[in-house]
Amino acid sequence: MTTLLIAEHDNAGLKDATHKALTAALQIGGDVHVLVAGKGAEAAAKEAAGLKGVAKVLHAEHDSLVRPLAEAMADLVVSLAGNYDVLVAPATSNGKNYMPRIAALLDVMQVSDVTAVLSADTFERPIYAGNAVETVQSTEPKKVLTIRTSAFQAAETGGSAAIETVSVPAPAGLSEYVSENLAKSDRPELTSARIVISGGRGMQSGENFQLLEKIADRLGAAVGASRAAVDAGFVPNSYQVGQTGKVVSPDLYIAVGISGAIQHLAGMKDSKVIVAINKDEEAPIFQVADYGYVGDLFVAVPELDAELAKAGY
Repeated sequence: MTTLLIAEHDNAGLKDATHKALTAALQIGGDVHVLVAGKGAEAAAKEAAGLKGVAKVLHAEHDSLVRPLAEAMADLVVSLAGNYDVLVAPATSNGKNYMPRIAALLDVMQVSDVTAVLSADTFERPIYAGNAVETVQSTEPKKVLTIRTSAFQAAETGGSAAIETVSVPAPAGLSEYVSENLAKSDRPELTSARIVISGGRGMQSGENFQLLEKIADRLGAAVGASRAAVDAGFVPNSYQVGQTGKVVSPDLYIAVGISGAIQHLAGMKDSKVIVAINKDEEAPIFQVADYGYVGDLFVAVPELDAELAKAGY
């Protein structure tokens, strides 16, 4: 059995999601090859070759792969699929974009958001916003999986895999990359940060998120938000944590002014330590919190900032 892992990267280097998806791929058994498809992605390919457990790296270079568009990525992966029993990608926005198209072209059913590998054909995945765990046995001739990376540890380095250049099918011309407009921040990426502080509707305005940003800067944390805060226009969509946002599992998650709707809990309840600040003592967030503070966030957060300053953060 051989598995092809489709790497998540920015051409300059691999994303943390690739390291964690590799751990899942290795648990399936057999050899694992990593596909690095992009433009000017030589550094990412070399980084993939250095991951422990990788047997081979496939490096694909083409203008159409400067960003992982679903059409170009699907055509490339399908052209390589004949040599593989399992196709794996992280369940990121990119993976969720092209993997269903790959499954459709191969005429197989996809298993999404895998959180545990029980055997080469049996997996666990959350359903009902994470309130139940489903065990899925796939009988498909080729298994197409997306991996919920928050459920796996990052793979170790120390490998020395060979890098092989592969040809890219001629672009079908169905789509093209034009531009992107991303929120820029010096803080850690939300999905890989060790500490996340998130705000909800209780923040009342986007300006009040500055309170959380001060804490984040002291702790080296990422800033997140509930869907209610995003929908209210307080912060960009890229901040959203939850079932329809980003799934995080940091060492410390601080929820400020977040009531704890089931959709938000699905995106953060696997955090190792959860701290909740909310004036409503009946808020559902307290049911999953390790530590809870019932009170006005506009008093509690400045006090927290002052205490961190005293502690030298």
